[in-house]
Amino acid sequence: MKYTLPELSYSFDALEPYIDAKTMEIHYSKHHQTYADKLNAVLEKYPDLAEKPLEDLLRGLDGLSIPDADKLALKNHGGGFLNHSLYWSVMGPEKEIDERLVNDIKDTFGSVDEFKKQFTDVAVKLFGSGWAWLARDENGKLHMHGLPNQDSPLLHGHVPIIGLDVWEHAYYLKYQNKRPEYIENWWKVLKLI
Repeated sequence: MKYTLPELSYSFDALEPYIDAKTMEIHYSKHHQTYADKLNAVLEKYPDLAEKPLEDLLRGLDGLSIPDADKLALKNHGGGFLNHSLYWSVMGPEKEIDERLVNDIKDTFGSVDEFKKQFTDVAVKLFGSGWAWLARDENGKLHMHGLPNQDSPLLHGHVPIIGLDVWEHAYYLKYQNKRPEYIENWWKVLKLI
């Protein structure tokens, strides 16, 4: 299977003024495309792996019988591809509230505001490049992760629900070094809660 970018359900300028059109265009067309291209390149070496769902490959990465360099490439580029695909899908110009998720957040964190506070803290304090995550474990329990690089909660057996990209390429054109301001404004385009 060859991976291609998912079609966005909104235009590059649809998240203005919170995420600018130029950042969206570069982030999607260049960064995400590069992850797809490099993921496809590593999977070309392993046709049997290319037919398996990428989520399963990441979950079972340690058990794959391929060289460590290719495992790392699969983790980085496969993670980058899936992470960005989720990132685009949870944002939008209009709210589409997931009531079950909101109720689960309230049950787990006490309130949506408390969840936002804790999630923001994870995202702001993540050193260097990476992602803040809300994910479900195998029992459906919610967990937060602050993971480096393109690591996915799938590597920990968790299913990602909300992912916030805190690599500088996600915000630097508009916010420069002001990651907290980017995160504060990102909540306005997160459509699920």
